[in-house]
Amino acid sequence: MNLTLLLDLDDTLLENDIESFLPSYLDAFSKEMAAYVDPGRFVQTLLAGTQEMVKNRRPDCTLREVFDAAFFPTLGVNPLKFQGLADDFYSQIFPKLHSLTSPRPEAVELIEVAKKRGYRIVVATNPLFPLTAILQRLSWADLPVEKYEFDLITSYETFHFVKPEPSYYAEIMARLGWPSGGVLSVGDDLGRDITASRRLGLPAFWLSRDGISIPDDRDAPTVSADLADVLPWLDNTPVEKLQPDYTSHSAMLAILRSTPAALDSLCRHLSEQAWKTRPGQKEWCITEILCHLRDVDHGVNAPRVRKVLENDNPFLPGEDTDRWTDERNYFLQDGLEALKQFTATRLKLLDILEAIPADSWKRPARHAIFGPTDLAELVGIICGHDRLHVQQVHQVLKTIPQVKF
Repeated sequence: MNLTLLLDLDDTLLENDIESFLPSYLDAFSKEMAAYVDPGRFVQTLLAGTQEMVKNRRPDCTLREVFDAAFFPTLGVNPLKFQGLADDFYSQIFPKLHSLTSPRPEAVELIEVAKKRGYRIVVATNPLFPLTAILQRLSWADLPVEKYEFDLITSYETFHFVKPEPSYYAEIMARLGWPSGGVLSVGDDLGRDITASRRLGLPAFWLSRDGISIPDDRDAPTVSADLADVLPWLDNTPVEKLQPDYTSHSAMLAILRSTPAALDSLCRHLSEQAWKTRPGQKEWCITEILCHLRDVDHGVNAPRVRKVLENDNPFLPGEDTDRWTDERNYFLQDGLEALKQFTATRLKLLDILEAIPADSWKRPARHAIFGPTDLAELVGIICGHDRLHVQQVHQVLKTIPQVKF
């Protein structure tokens, strides 16, 4: 089966009550910094920076960048000096928190079997910690990355959104290149893991807790059982039940926001040569792809959305946008600048779509190619266009030596 597993970490792969783990973590971290910063002030500033990460919706700012912008000016410490102290904390003190956690044998079995079956496996932990803290917790779960090669681990260095934003899960799928096949999100937290997954349209397996009833709505988990039941459930579930459904308004908005975020992570560190690499004579390089996304959003998508919202059943002419690649000399443009411009245009489009009432998604239009349509279908076409070109970027990156993504 062609399947992608999105697996939460704390209280899913690792027995770790975050409600008791977090105070111990903060206490240990603040004590380590006590010689330089008052512990109470340190914790307060750290939590404030974390809240800024939770609130972030900018696809051009990683969570680390958001945290740093809130943390260092407030605390008044030198970032380089702090980083050295933080590195010491995570290498010497953080490992002592191991005793607060315990591995789950059924998690190891799940990963072992999933790897043998060739499933894609994502450690979909809330990316509020640096990667080193996540890697250590995976080792505490008896799932060290030295033994198990995961397809993606979400951390604050490279991700832009956190749970329970559906954009977090959309960013995962985009970072994977929007793979085909089934998807299953597995987690213990009903809101952060399950509701967020379902709002993107992903099937979700809830590790239910005593006393919490299953909701009876569209965000309800696909199934609720124990971690040991994941594999048997997969074995007895029709493939079509594992197919994502990206047609809800929340799913489409999440996809639109995730595209510039994933492209930011995939492209921000590319070499000059990588920006201009064409896999084949008639194929586009990454700079050309980003210029195309920018101009289609600016010249086609945004005007169409406004036209549908401002007019009754308007006619929408077709546009031959592929020819712009040569006509506008995309190859000679600055790819990173094109990404910035695309992000700015996309945010304006999102501002429009997120402000409209639910019934406006049904506003009709007449498309020169598709015929009778409505705003929801038009936005779905934009999302499909996004996914197509994110996949195209992945294909280009695979042809470039020494590029990791």
